[in-house]
Amino acid sequence: MELIHALESQGASRCIVWTDAPSGLRAVLVIDDVTLGPAAGGVRTQRYPGLLAATLEAAALARAMTIKCALAGLDAGGGKAVVMLHPGLSRRDAFVALGARIEELGGLFRTAGDLGTTGEDLAAMATATRYVHTDESNLSLAVARGLRRCMEACASMRGREGLAGLRIAIQGCGSIGGAAARELADAGATIFVADVDAGRAMRVADAVGGRVLEPSAVLTADVDIVAPCATGGVVTEEVVPNLRAWAVCGAANNILASPSAGALLAERDVLFVPDVIASAGAVIHGIGATVMGLADRGPLIDALGTTARAVLEGARQERRTPTQVAESLARERIDARARARLAQ
Repeated sequence: MELIHALESQGASRCIVWTDAPSGLRAVLVIDDVTLGPAAGGVRTQRYPGLLAATLEAAALARAMTIKCALAGLDAGGGKAVVMLHPGLSRRDAFVALGARIEELGGLFRTAGDLGTTGEDLAAMATATRYVHTDESNLSLAVARGLRRCMEACASMRGREGLAGLRIAIQGCGSIGGAAARELADAGATIFVADVDAGRAMRVADAVGGRVLEPSAVLTADVDIVAPCATGGVVTEEVVPNLRAWAVCGAANNILASPSAGALLAERDVLFVPDVIASAGAVIHGIGATVMGLADRGPLIDALGTTARAVLEGARQERRTPTQVAESLARERIDARARARLAQ
């Protein structure tokens, strides 16, 4: 019953637990909402203390994907799968098995990579399902483009046009962080990067003429904008008072550790673009092509900047946090679609 209560508290409508004894697969899929269309969300791979923890994370991430897709104007809802790492996992066989399970859903869940899932994992899944996006490079470029537009919205809120001359600190130099560094450097920003892999950070910094910071110092660096692009939950109540940036805008999932951290940002007049907007380039790129049939997803990605500006202005006028405003806008679109269906 504990698992049932946890799902109810998250508002999740569907949960599937998958196992495959020969490969050691242990995975959870949570589908949050399909009012607007099939559920979209990546596959996260990491160690969890147990099934409850894995399910709770999947549910939270699935809910974020619902909001993300609605705000991005996509015909899709939210879902998320997590694979539980453990010593008995035969990795390639497990991801082939996972692909087969996803294929059985007939397109109800559309997926791609996420934290801890490699290109090899996605390729293994693709041998068994049509519903996995394996081109990570294009997804990263799409995220970087959307992130730039959202940062431009932040700049416009401060009376600036464009990003030229701004100092931007990027936490995480993986595929997304690296793509963001290049995109933002092309826009004229001065780039600072940090990563737990010092060599990776140095390579990105060298490529964009940037500077490497210690991972422990990146969030509180003396910059204009901080961009968390690695793990979530990094902006905590303890971090916020030490921020020197006037904006937080990154592509990591669930950047805020808690709603109270978001409230503290608002109290300090630090702009925050919810990551459901700032990181939406990837799902637009994938769902826009496979579900909506759009040959050019660029306009939808660029529109993220307009959405970010509307959310920031709404938060200021309504004295609510940007997260609250974003969730309200998303819920309005979902509810309108539900009402339209009932009226048919």
